[in-house]
Amino acid sequence: MGPPAGNLFLFLALFVFDVQMSSQVCVDIPSDTEAVLGNAMRLTCISCMKREEISARTRVDWYYVTEANKRIPIYVFDGVPQEIDGLWKGRVIWNGSKDLQDLSISIQRVTANDTGTYVCEVQRQFQFDSYTPSFTYSKVIHLVVSEEVSRNLTAVYSEYVMYALLMFLTLWLLVEMVYCYRKVSKADARGQRNAFSNVL
Repeated sequence: MGPPAGNLFLFLALFVFDVQMSSQVCVDIPSDTEAVLGNAMRLTCISCMKREEISARTRVDWYYVTEANKRIPIYVFDGVPQEIDGLWKGRVIWNGSKDLQDLSISIQRVTANDTGTYVCEVQRQFQFDSYTPSFTYSKVIHLVVSEEVSRNLTAVYSEYVMYALLMFLTLWLLVEMVYCYRKVSKADARGQRNAFSNVL
């Protein structure tokens, strides 16, 4: 490879690397809804910003919603994480990202009383020269606390299918190896017979 081709290859490699480094992907994924008693539980709240380079003031309020539909604040992030007095004090930890697109929290030492509905409310105020538009996003999470992990039926089926597929592929590979070995053996035997007949 000559110098021009080498330079072109180096430029393309650096360009691809730069694109991968500069464009992080934000994907809104659903939160887990089943927690195990005594373990930690992450409540996922993701609010993607389409233009990351735009500066925005972000405030996140986490609430627990009672059966009477009353919102109890449990955590606030407004520039810095802020714990709120109550049943969750000392058990809620900020689990969000630095760019404030992931605004999740974790509840430590989950209790049976943590079962219920949680709301993540995001308020963004974008800062432009002439005006400051705002954006509000709300996510509802229904959390169920159980004593042990309940296995998802889809996950069980997936495991069985995976094992069956692995066994089938192993068997198929074995058959292919035997077939190829026999084919090579026959070709060798034929070649030896031809060589022997040429000698005679």
